[in-house]
Amino acid sequence: MALQPKKHEMPVQEAKIRARNFDEVACGYSAEIAVAEAERCLNCKNRPCVEGCPVNISIPDFITKVKEKDFEGAYKVVSESSSLPAVCGRVCPQETQCESKCALGIKFEPVGIGRLERFVADWHNANFKGEPVLPKPNGRKVAVIGSGPSGLTCAGDLAKKGYKVTVFEALHLAGGVLVYGIPEFRLPKSIVEKEVETLKKYGVDVETNVVIGKTLTVDELFEDGYEAVFVGSGAGLPRFMGIAGEGLKGVYSANEFLTRANLMKAYKASSQTPIMHAKNVAVVGGGNVAMDAARTALRLGADNVYIVYRRSMAELPARKEEVEHAQEEGIKFEILRNPVEIIGYNNPDDRRDPKNGFVTGIKLIKCELGEPDEKGRRRPVEVAGSEYVLDVDCVIMAIGTSPNPLIKNTTAGLEVNRHGGIIVEEITGKTSKEGVYAGGDAVTGAATVILAMGAGKTAAKAIDEYLSKKGK
Repeated sequence: MALQPKKHEMPVQEAKIRARNFDEVACGYSAEIAVAEAERCLNCKNRPCVEGCPVNISIPDFITKVKEKDFEGAYKVVSESSSLPAVCGRVCPQETQCESKCALGIKFEPVGIGRLERFVADWHNANFKGEPVLPKPNGRKVAVIGSGPSGLTCAGDLAKKGYKVTVFEALHLAGGVLVYGIPEFRLPKSIVEKEVETLKKYGVDVETNVVIGKTLTVDELFEDGYEAVFVGSGAGLPRFMGIAGEGLKGVYSANEFLTRANLMKAYKASSQTPIMHAKNVAVVGGGNVAMDAARTALRLGADNVYIVYRRSMAELPARKEEVEHAQEEGIKFEILRNPVEIIGYNNPDDRRDPKNGFVTGIKLIKCELGEPDEKGRRRPVEVAGSEYVLDVDCVIMAIGTSPNPLIKNTTAGLEVNRHGGIIVEEITGKTSKEGVYAGGDAVTGAATVILAMGAGKTAAKAIDEYLSKKGK
C-alpha cells in the first residue's frame, strides 16, 4: 500500500454553522480513519517524536496499538505518561512539539499524533467500564495548589505512587484554565470533568472554593500534616496596555470575558452571569487566547470581530489551526496595527444618558516591521500620521497574564522573579522554600497546557525523591 503523504483530515462542523454555536468544532476521527492514520507511522528506531513531547509519551508504542485496533491498549500506553490525554489531544500545539520531530514530516505531512491521542482517549471514555488498579497507600500526604494542568498532572502522578493527595482549587469547579479559559467549542467541559473524575478514582481529593493565601496559607498546610506542597496556581492576573480609555464600559480583559462565557456559561439563556453581546468587537493580541476570545464574541452574536495585532500574519503566536478556523468563521485580521487609544461616548450635557462612558471605537496606528528584538522577532515600528479609528462597541485585551501575587505575598521564603513568577530549579521544580515545589504558569507566566503538564510531572518525580530521602 502506498504511503499517504498527507494526514487524514479531521472532520469538523461547517464554518457558517459552528460560528453561531458552542458545540465542539472538531468531530474526531472514526476508528477506521484512526487506524489508517496510524498506518502512516514509520515506527522509527530512534523515536524522535518522544523527544518532542514534554511528558514523554511513548508515541510509537501507542500508535502501534492503534494499528492493531487495540484502542484500550493504546490508551494505557498514553496514560502511563499523561494524566489528561483527552485534553492534550485537543489543545496541545503538536505541530511545534511531537509532530515537528516526526521523521515522516521530512518529506510529507507528519503523523497526526494529536488527533490519534484524542481518538484513543475518547474511545476509552466511551467504552471502558472498569475501575483503575489502585496503588498501595504509602501513608504520606502532599498538597497541590491549583487544579489546572500542572496541578492535576502532579496530583495524578503522585497518587499513582501511593501518596494521599489533596488538590486545593480557588474556584467552584476543578480544571483551572481548562474550565475558565478554553472555550467549550475547543474543549468541552464534560471532557475536563471526566479527566478529573478519573484522578479522583485514584484517591485524589479535590477541595474547591479554597483560596490559598486567604482561606489557608502554605505554612498552615504543613501544620496540617502535608509533607510537601506543589504550587500550580497559574497566571490569572491580566495585563493591560496602559492606554487612554481602558476604563470605559465595554473593555474586558480576555480572562474576564472568557471566564464569564466558559466557567459561568454566560452564553446560555439560563445563565445569570451578564456578558456583553456586542455587535463590533476588537480583540487586541495574536495568541491562542485572542483567537478564543474573538471566536467566542462571534458566537455571542457579533456582526464583526477584529483581531488587532502589531506584527504580521507570519508572526502570529496562535496555533495555525486556530487561526485557520477563525478565518473560516469570518474573523477579520487588522494586522500591523497597534492600539493607541480606546474612544468612548460622552455627553456632558446629559450625565444620565445611558450611552455615557461606553466604548465607541479604538484608535489604531499602522506599523512596519523593523529590526529583530532579543527573541529574534522583528520589532513593530509605528508609522507616524497613520492613525485611524475602527468603530467598535467592545474591546477585549488579550495581551498576556501574570502569576497572581497572593501566594508569594503570604509565603515567607518563597522567591519570585521581577514578573512575579516563582523561581524554581529547572530540573526539579524545587523552590527556595523547603518542601515547596512549583510549576506551570505560576513559574513561567502564561504558556501551553502541555508545558504546564510537563512541569507538574517533573515536580511529582522530585517530590517523590525528596520524601523518599527524607524518611517518615
